[in-house]
Amino acid sequence: MPVVAERSTKGRPTETRADALEALAELVREDLDACNRLIVARMQSPVELIPRLAAHIVAAGGKRLRPLLTLAAARMCGYRGDRHVKLAACVEFIHTATLLHDDVVDESALRRGLASANAVFGNKASVLVGDFLFSRSFELMVEDGSLPVLAILSRASATIAEGEVLQLVTQNDTATTEARYLEVIRGKTAALFAAATRIGAVIAGRDAEDEAALEAYGMNLGLAFQLVDDVLDYDADQAKLGKTVGDDFREGKVTLPVLLAFAAGDESEQAFWRRTIEDQEHGPNDLSTAQRLLQRHGALAETRRRAEAFGAEAKRALARFADGPERRALADVVDFAITRGR
Repeated sequence: MPVVAERSTKGRPTETRADALEALAELVREDLDACNRLIVARMQSPVELIPRLAAHIVAAGGKRLRPLLTLAAARMCGYRGDRHVKLAACVEFIHTATLLHDDVVDESALRRGLASANAVFGNKASVLVGDFLFSRSFELMVEDGSLPVLAILSRASATIAEGEVLQLVTQNDTATTEARYLEVIRGKTAALFAAATRIGAVIAGRDAEDEAALEAYGMNLGLAFQLVDDVLDYDADQAKLGKTVGDDFREGKVTLPVLLAFAAGDESEQAFWRRTIEDQEHGPNDLSTAQRLLQRHGALAETRRRAEAFGAEAKRALARFADGPERRALADVVDFAITRGR
């Protein structure tokens, strides 16, 4: 397999596998193609705006990470049917619906480098089409016919909403604790990763310990993924990030880098964070000041270190499964999530 340069923990280039998501996609290519066909088919509606808006967000890209996790987890667990295809599409619909809703809440102008759906079609249409996609996901769950699967995915949907509401509550509050911040990202991001992987064990008929292991893998991967996202909001190439750098800062989101820098800062620095995060008073140089303070206190590096710790937990959760291409690919995805933007 071809290799690309990647930084080691000491900052020196090392060799590693090519893009882990592309490798994983190739491993489950037939299943992924079937999933994509199903997604396109289920986006259709006689209400013309629905498929047009849904196609806009699909056209913006996205690597289908969450459905890939479902497909690979099921295969790793020995499943050889086709239920995982429909459930992977279900997972992607849940994810896409939350993106549509999130962009409205955050007033985002970009999604994966293109104009967001709400910027093109308006907030009302984005919210309603998000509702449509949620409904499609539940249709797919019902068609699958498994109450355990329905319980896992419906609970994940509720948890995502709880996480988003909790983020809204903690927004603009520098007194937010790290524990509360982790509660936010467990809900809004990691819960769907955990559900996506756990259902692979469920449909394969694996035992409760295997279900728990895959849930732990997905949860820790999701936490690592979100922590790195929070770093990239302050330290990324905007063209590669696919959204405006500094969005979280301008929206007053309290993320781990901010909490770490706030805790380590002196009185004047804390006053800066209160003005920009809590009072939402921004000057033309405030983002660069925030980036400088985050670097000064090592907040971005420490956040990545925390992501690496969650990534290590994700890999440990895979240890109970037999070695094979799916297990190795899922482990490589952890490295991809952690090293993004380096």
